[in-house]
Amino acid sequence: MQTRTDLERTAGARRVAAGLVLAVALLGCGTTASAGKPRAAGSTLQPEAGGFQLTEKVRIPADVRADYDHAMRLLDAQQYEQGIALLLKVTQKAPNAAAAYVDLGIAYGKSGDLDKALASLERAVDLNPRQLVAHNELGIVYRRKGEFAAARDSYERALRVFPGFHYARLNLAILCDLYLGDLTCARDNYVAYQQLAPDDRQVAKWIADLNARTKP
Repeated sequence: MQTRTDLERTAGARRVAAGLVLAVALLGCGTTASAGKPRAAGSTLQPEAGGFQLTEKVRIPADVRADYDHAMRLLDAQQYEQGIALLLKVTQKAPNAAAAYVDLGIAYGKSGDLDKALASLERAVDLNPRQLVAHNELGIVYRRKGEFAAARDSYERALRVFPGFHYARLNLAILCDLYLGDLTCARDNYVAYQQLAPDDRQVAKWIADLNARTKP
């Protein structure tokens, strides 16, 4: 049986879950930037069918793009050691690509190395303070390390960048409910998440449970 923590929502730069599309385009040297006003240095957030697309525009050599794509395939196949090694090469050759650090942090987290996950995700945020995926993933890592106040701050930072980021909404609600005992925060964010993802019946049950627990 899944626990609420099992349902924490991770939204990797290339790996996606239902309802939200987060894609990263690492552009080769010969590619021109796409149209759109960046919301942060090197990135845009645009609505599209079924969710949103986060696009990071970084000018890199074609061989680095190929390494990045190969690393994503390795990580999708849960070959974390090989994927991490390749992503490290990408970050060495493209040190300003925040998305590569996000994926590296996610890979370290999945392999169990939370300290390296934290360092990689913090580097992504240093490169782009509005990298909402990095903030969400930092929240998950901090929660796993037992640093609940830092986890809350990370989710809230993601939501300040984009209030409709429902992964962070749900993660913050779970954190407040199960780890912080802040039931007002939990209820507010469960309800906000439900408005963004109305088909999630599990969360409707959690809201009912929370209401029952707080009923006078």
